[in-house]
Amino acid sequence: MYYLYWISSVENSVHFPLNSNSGIYKRRQPKYLKQLIQNLKTGITSLEEIPVPQPGRGQVLIQTTHTLVSLGTERMLVEFGKASLFQKARQQPEKVQQVLDKIRAEGLLPTLEAVFNKLDQPIPLGYCQVGVVAQLGEGITEFQIGDRVVSNGSHAEYVSVPKNLVAKIPASVSDEEAAFAVIGSIGLQGLRLAEPTLGETVVVIGLGLIGLLTAQLAKANGCQVIGYDVDETKVRLAASLGIKSINSSTNDPTAFVKETTLGLGADIVLITASAKTDEIIHQAASMSRKRGRIVLIGVIGLNLKRTDFYEKELTFQVSCSYGPGRYDENYEQKGQDYPVPFVRWTAQRNFESVLRAISTQSVNVKALISEQVSFSDFQNVYGDMKNPNRVASLLVYPSQPKTLSRRVVFQPTGSLVGSLRAGIIGAGNFTKATLLPALKKNQVVIRGIASANGLSGTLMAKKYNAGFATTDYRELLRDEKVNLVIVTTRHSLHAEMVTKAIQAGKNVFVEKPLALNEEELHVLQELFTTKAQASLLHVGFNRRFSPHILQLKKLVGLQPGAMHLTITMNAGALPPSHWTLDPKEGGRIIGEACHLVDLAVYLTGSEVASVTGQSMGISSNSNSDNASFLLEMQSGSNVVINYFANGSKAYSKERIELYYQERTLVMDNFRVTTGYGWPGFTKLKTSIDKGHSEQIKQLKIAFESGKPLIPMSQLFHVTAVTLAMVQSLKQNARISI
Repeated sequence: MYYLYWISSVENSVHFPLNSNSGIYKRRQPKYLKQLIQNLKTGITSLEEIPVPQPGRGQVLIQTTHTLVSLGTERMLVEFGKASLFQKARQQPEKVQQVLDKIRAEGLLPTLEAVFNKLDQPIPLGYCQVGVVAQLGEGITEFQIGDRVVSNGSHAEYVSVPKNLVAKIPASVSDEEAAFAVIGSIGLQGLRLAEPTLGETVVVIGLGLIGLLTAQLAKANGCQVIGYDVDETKVRLAASLGIKSINSSTNDPTAFVKETTLGLGADIVLITASAKTDEIIHQAASMSRKRGRIVLIGVIGLNLKRTDFYEKELTFQVSCSYGPGRYDENYEQKGQDYPVPFVRWTAQRNFESVLRAISTQSVNVKALISEQVSFSDFQNVYGDMKNPNRVASLLVYPSQPKTLSRRVVFQPTGSLVGSLRAGIIGAGNFTKATLLPALKKNQVVIRGIASANGLSGTLMAKKYNAGFATTDYRELLRDEKVNLVIVTTRHSLHAEMVTKAIQAGKNVFVEKPLALNEEELHVLQELFTTKAQASLLHVGFNRRFSPHILQLKKLVGLQPGAMHLTITMNAGALPPSHWTLDPKEGGRIIGEACHLVDLAVYLTGSEVASVTGQSMGISSNSNSDNASFLLEMQSGSNVVINYFANGSKAYSKERIELYYQERTLVMDNFRVTTGYGWPGFTKLKTSIDKGHSEQIKQLKIAFESGKPLIPMSQLFHVTAVTLAMVQSLKQNARISI
């Protein structure tokens, strides 16, 4: 058996191991890979057929042979899914507060709709995967096709994983053993944080799978290890692995530790248990020596008693997953490794360390395997996750050759006849919660949906009666039935995808922004000037189609005189790691404040003459998401745009104040518009309506008439102004347009 891989230019199918003994390579009918998912709304665990993922730059496509079921983490997800809405709320009180803030800002019905949409988004299960490298993304030199590897990939027949979360398996380690590498690294990271030295006493609280692995790693480090649990089966298993262990339901663990250490107490306590009680952290402090170290790897109650820690000067730390690099987008998604001299142990290097420990038999994982179950029989495990006799369950995947397609074809119900047939690139939350409902309401045919991982696009395609789902957006460009390509990807991909779609002869609707820099904008302008007269371009400036903005425009007229506008977006703070804050994605001013520029142009009926910006702080910051801008309009109007991330989320997100001819209009969050001094108009009240549905309705009309939804000159102008806003912050100067 050897491996032959290629991509068919016709059907875009990926072909995996073919038997060389036959002498003839037969083309097999495409099959769809299977992935295990959990629906957090219904609690149902199921297999979903999806197209094979497309490995992006710096990613590795892996054909799975085994995955390890994390009976702790995955059991929590399954039980959370099965819980009632009230029980879900009790488990996540911080989310409840966010919901209450959203209700105050946006109203009850929109908030409930958002919550149910979020819960109705199934998630992939699993993070301990073993397999064979099947395809390499651009820029991969560390791996070769055919390498046996481990990764944090999910329970799926094929996964695409960033290279820094993949590690090669030593020849002496079997696939079954290698499946423990990722979950073992979780325990290893906690142990590293404790900085154990030879001869120290380490207590491991909780002898589940992570606890048993952590205890063995501590023992291999030359430490005296004590473990305890309430499950007698696990206590006996730990003892068989050379771990001094007791059942804490029948013994006093604190007394046992002090007796074993001749009254000194534990040097290190590693908590790998999962429980809501605060008693565990109290026990850990009680059994520690003076200046001992406590590291939390699991999940427990954390109402600490000050005296426990004060009198002994104990240190306490929470361990984060596999190690340095975890949840760092630069490390995980962009492949930027930390230099060894400064960060000795990263997530990937921890994977490799566990594999070496297994290879040298310092850690025995074979004894932990309770069962091996065929992937198709997953319910044997997930249907009974409380089985006390299970320690580690392995899912075994079929090894027979397959031809896997990057395009899953469906048999849609009802009529798919329509003038507008959309192919959607991107299957994120905006597509799911906002765009697709608006398209459905306006009877736009969904021909196909492309998503990078395949799962989200497939689920949306099935729900909205699409013809197919794919992991290669070029499938949409090649499809003759698609006459409108909708781009809803990350911002850095917009200009490139719009260009390729226009070159393919498609009409394009792109979620803002249109471009991230002047070079991209220039390319698009040249494209429409020279080659794209037959194609229409639309940008998702939906707010001008809101009934509230339409009312403002009706009152001031198409070509009003000079006015003053103050447009404020209370955008809310984002974590520093959020992708929209990445300068390579344009930042939030280009990515979202462009909406406000479009409103300024639309309401004043004028283009912008100049921009002056100032960010919060002593010196101006071009990547700030706290900034104010003065736009001088050619008509003489002044527009102040405020984009703030430091406001309360309980306050309205967007607000417009319009001052014109001794009259005032105030629009509050697309729910209430109030007129002061306007004959015949005092107030407009609706549920929150930002114009998405009306925009799609008008898009259909524009398409059928062959005219742009918004004049293309305005689209290019608004984009140029938004880029100038960032330039103004960078130069701390007034920028003429």
